[in-house]
Amino acid sequence: MTERASEPQHHRSGTSRAVAARADRKDRFTGRPQVRPTAEGWKQPMGTDGRPTLQFAQKPRVKQPPMHLADMTMAERQEKMKELGLPAFRAKQISVHYFTHHTTDPEKMSDLPKDRKQEIVETFFPPLLTEVKRLVTDDGRTIKFLWRLFDGALVESVLMRYPKRITLCISSQCGCGMNCPFCATGQNGLTRNMSTAEILDQIVQANRIITEGALGGTRHEGPDAERVNNIVFMGMGEPLANYKRVMNAVHRMVADQPEGLGMSARGITVSTVGLVPAIRKLADEGVPFTFALSLHAPDDELRDDLIPVNSRWKVDEALDAAREYYDKTGRRVSIEYALIKDMNDHPWRADLLADKLNARGRGWVHVNPIPLNPTPGSIWTSSTRQATNEFIDRLEAKGIPTTLRDTRGKEIDGACGQLAAAND
Repeated sequence: MTERASEPQHHRSGTSRAVAARADRKDRFTGRPQVRPTAEGWKQPMGTDGRPTLQFAQKPRVKQPPMHLADMTMAERQEKMKELGLPAFRAKQISVHYFTHHTTDPEKMSDLPKDRKQEIVETFFPPLLTEVKRLVTDDGRTIKFLWRLFDGALVESVLMRYPKRITLCISSQCGCGMNCPFCATGQNGLTRNMSTAEILDQIVQANRIITEGALGGTRHEGPDAERVNNIVFMGMGEPLANYKRVMNAVHRMVADQPEGLGMSARGITVSTVGLVPAIRKLADEGVPFTFALSLHAPDDELRDDLIPVNSRWKVDEALDAAREYYDKTGRRVSIEYALIKDMNDHPWRADLLADKLNARGRGWVHVNPIPLNPTPGSIWTSSTRQATNEFIDRLEAKGIPTTLRDTRGKEIDGACGQLAAAND
């Protein structure tokens, strides 16, 4: 524990928070500084209780995203087709075009009646995501996309080619209401939830771009064409704060083509900062995806400031809920842990994390330390190699499976916590 651990917990605001952030205390076990979290370059919204504000629901609005084929079940698509005076089998045809061929271009839909093509496309495929900008790095193996939604809101997703998989990091909300001081996404708060179809369209458009050869490959279409096979809900937003639409999207991802994308559930990771009631619902979805808990600190004293939702649901509550997910699904849980220099990378925290995980059993969890994007002169900078290695060694010495995350996209602000949907 730190020296501050024996002091009474209190709510800090203004000057007191700044004083606490000056790294003027030493870790009692190592003599290293104990940096405290504080927002840099922006003002963190605070409540009357001196705690960061949390937004679990979007602001009231009148206009909803237009209904899209990806929002509907196959039965609903068939009914919609009948409303147009067309046979139900046309619903399967257009579903193949979208989920298998990744197109909404009527000119490529030769099996539809010529005099009704345009009407069908306009009915089932209202524009959802319009590409505004793409940035490329890693010799073409990483692409960050900036998308404009129907109402002008901006979101980002990141496409990454690895030796044995193609991963897409997708967004689930426009902005985020979790108010974490280190995350660029949360600086402007939550604008709105994304619809099921808006979430899915990120994948469909990425698949189209891959077939065009834009991800360091060659143009190749057909049933054996490359496509996204790994999805991580680690883009903009808190997925479990948009629970219904995110889960609808997950079910559509794993549904057989052309009902959905025909993806393997084991290639899908749903991440959360710790919305415990929603975590407890996940196991009942009947889809064996990977659940990831963005923990970043094993002690409440630090995590209260680092991850503000911890003021609602504490570390032990989140870990208990994560263990329940494993018990019900048999799917090993991933613990995400961004290593931040002198803030959360102390050896004793590795020991505490391991002890808390082991107290809930063995074999149920895997830890992913994440190198933070280095920012010279900032309190938010990556741990040293020595500190990183010791943190991992301590976890492994206590029997915790640990893998250092291979981060991508730092050069284009596409790494974890960097997505801000800026169009400049």
